[in-house]
Amino acid sequence: MALSSREIQQKKFKISFRGFDIREVGRFLEQLSDSVTTLQNENKTLREELRQLKIETQGCKEREETFKRAMLNSQKVLEQMKENARKSSEIIIADAEVKAEKTLNRAHNRLAQLHEDITELKRQRMQIEVQIRSVLEAHSKLLEIGKEGMDALDEMDDKVAVLKHPPSTLS
Repeated sequence: MALSSREIQQKKFKISFRGFDIREVGRFLEQLSDSVTTLQNENKTLREELRQLKIETQGCKEREETFKRAMLNSQKVLEQMKENARKSSEIIIADAEVKAEKTLNRAHNRLAQLHEDITELKRQRMQIEVQIRSVLEAHSKLLEIGKEGMDALDEMDDKVAVLKHPPSTLS
């Protein structure tokens, strides 16, 4: 049973024939009462400090849990961001490869078309050269025919001139 300092101060003892010195017992009880009061105040202060520390400890534990959850969530978000970045880079690379393939195909098609065009132009050049040669040959033949015709006409003209102006051998 806990005694308060008041109970100690108010405690009365029976006085007997050969008992204790009342003043000495009184002084002792006062000292004891003061000590108990001091201890009770210290106890009360310590209990209050303990209560405050428990509250602070509980707050620290709650903050620690909150921080742990925040860190885990941050890690998850970071992992998701990494995964999203990886997927995004894969998509960008795939898209670039498709575009590069299309560009390369267009370039190959254009090159093939240019080769076809060059081949067609060479064929047309050869055809035009053949046509020009045949036109030149035809004109050459016409010129030869014309020259032969002119020679024949010149001969005829010479004959006609002889007939028109007979040679004056008879004179």
